[in-house]
Amino acid sequence: MTTEADSFPRRHARTQRFTLGAPRSFTVAPDGSRVVFLRSASGTDRANSLWVLDTEGGRERVAADPRALLGGASEQLSAAERARRERSREGGAGIVGYATDTAVELASFALSGRLFAAELRAGTAREVPTPGQVIDPRPSPDGRHVAYVARGALRVVGAEGADDRALAAPEGEGVTYGLAEFVAAEEMGRSRGFWWAPESDRLLVARADDTPVERWWISDPAHPDREPSHVRYPAAGTANADVRLFVIGLDGARTEVSWDRARYPYLARVHWSAAGAPLLLVQARDQRSQLILAVEPDSGTTRMVHADEDPSWLELFPGVPCWSPSGQLVRIADEGGARRLAVGERPLTGPQLHLRAVLDVSDDDVLVSASAGEEAADPETGEVHVYRVNELGVERVSEEPGVHSAVRAGGVTVLVSATPDAPGSRARVLRDGKPTATVPSYAEDPGMSPRVTLTQGGARRIPCAVLMPRDYAGDTPLPVLMDPYGGPHGQRVVAAHHPHLTSQWFADQGFAVIVADGRGTPGRSPAWEKSIKDDVAATVVQDQVDALRALAADFPLDLSRVAIRGWSFGGYLAALAALRRPDVFHAAVVGAPVTDLRLYDTHYQERYLGHPGEQPEVYRRNSVIDDAGLVDAAEPHRPMMIIHGLADDNVVVAHSLRLSSALLAAGRPHEVLPLSGVTHMTPQETVAENLLRLQLDFLRRALAPAQGDEPR
Repeated sequence: MTTEADSFPRRHARTQRFTLGAPRSFTVAPDGSRVVFLRSASGTDRANSLWVLDTEGGRERVAADPRALLGGASEQLSAAERARRERSREGGAGIVGYATDTAVELASFALSGRLFAAELRAGTAREVPTPGQVIDPRPSPDGRHVAYVARGALRVVGAEGADDRALAAPEGEGVTYGLAEFVAAEEMGRSRGFWWAPESDRLLVARADDTPVERWWISDPAHPDREPSHVRYPAAGTANADVRLFVIGLDGARTEVSWDRARYPYLARVHWSAAGAPLLLVQARDQRSQLILAVEPDSGTTRMVHADEDPSWLELFPGVPCWSPSGQLVRIADEGGARRLAVGERPLTGPQLHLRAVLDVSDDDVLVSASAGEEAADPETGEVHVYRVNELGVERVSEEPGVHSAVRAGGVTVLVSATPDAPGSRARVLRDGKPTATVPSYAEDPGMSPRVTLTQGGARRIPCAVLMPRDYAGDTPLPVLMDPYGGPHGQRVVAAHHPHLTSQWFADQGFAVIVADGRGTPGRSPAWEKSIKDDVAATVVQDQVDALRALAADFPLDLSRVAIRGWSFGGYLAALAALRRPDVFHAAVVGAPVTDLRLYDTHYQERYLGHPGEQPEVYRRNSVIDDAGLVDAAEPHRPMMIIHGLADDNVVVAHSLRLSSALLAAGRPHEVLPLSGVTHMTPQETVAENLLRLQLDFLRRALAPAQGDEPR
């Protein structure tokens, strides 16, 4: 019998899903001599240090140790820094991010709100005094200055600590310079708000004015003596932050960058390199049209480089748009039914690949991550590979089945690989394609390997993962737990070890667990992802039903006992499944669900459902609680456990409270589990551990499976 202290839920929580101690956030020096990365000291240590690996000999050294720099003091984070970490889902501590100069000789980072700089060749770190809590410090390309944000102002200081000054200060409450606004950080993948010129003499700086955005209040009912905190939340159909962009010199001189902000209010991407003029990607509010603009820094004028339109929406991709070293535009576009890489006017990939991101652009090629497209000869479910692409063709860099990504510079590539048959991930250093070193991981081994079958289900070939109990040897039908995310940007069926650990733990308690990535999830084709336009609810629920029924022909599934669990979009899907298809689903665990779609943010919700003022019927039929008579009429009534963090500022707890009120008004029994002080993440160890146990207890009661051993 497994002891309480080393049970899977306890270890899973303590190790942050067995990610602590794994190296991450790699940067390669342009001469290929050094690799910089973050890693904590063990699989239970949350505090990341900054490390340097010499690629010639493979020798590692610590460049910055947070405990030594703070003298053993605990970290103190500002509200703005906590919000940034929430947007990026950062649950670590210590040095959680850093930036370097072009030569990768100087790194800067914030630690407990203080600014530090590390000399990467020497392996020394020092504090740079500043007048306030520091956010997102970034060295100039020449390493002579560090720009950072403090109290909403963009400031710059000499790398040695001299001449600290504000380049742009907020004109009033709700205005910031140099920070990403909520929807940029939460939905666009843009976490930055300023960008250095390659000559280090000026910066592009975003000014965000949140005053038009509705003010919401987040309270902690467990502490009625504390004042609620307020957040500016741009709910669907309401005003966004007003975002402008300035070129600001080191002397404080500023020039506003001009474009049609009324037509294209979203500043989604900024790129500034020595290969060409600064590039902007700006989107219309409905995200069906966008422009790539080149900026003339002296005047602030812009010219159109490329325009895109799509009847559904235009997706944003990491790493693009950018210039190649020869000055050609590099972009990813949905064209001809496929997601292609284009350099200049020429597409370099076809429907055999489904592009995910551009990882690096060199004189010779473009390094990308991609999965197999719908026309691939032999697509492998859940795999993502790294490829070199140029005019001569496509070459796969990663070899073994799995999920791979990479960072590259100076002829050196750091290839990070997660595979189905090995725990964690492996980071290998390649020079000219040949392995020269491996960056050690200190992550804990979970002590179990998922018994997972990656397959496809139904006429639509829905990607699925099926997990059976590891000690299951018979053909007796098992109760079923559907365990999806099921929505955009949330692929769960992947050819890797760790993403299936929690599903395997549930399987080991006596369930057949199914993870199905239906339409709307990433990884197959633009048409697959965009088929949910205006009809999210019916589409995603139907694909879960179709996958379940198809898999029942090949696996011993007891279709009279089927539950579904999910978080965020998965929680929305679980609630819909239990309410709309009680003939199929007999219980639901509904975690942090979006139930009233008008209460979620503009950039996400309007992308899929349009503007609620223009398409109220679309919002009604896709909602959990607005669909007339849904809660009242759903028969039979299915047990439901609703879980929500009271401090959640992304999916606010009002969603779950409104669902509970509707269920109560309809006389429908249900359970509500409020999590005091918990946000959309659940990094607290005891909370994360007990959430698994309480869900298991609910599922056992709701489906009444045969009693077995205590959870392991």
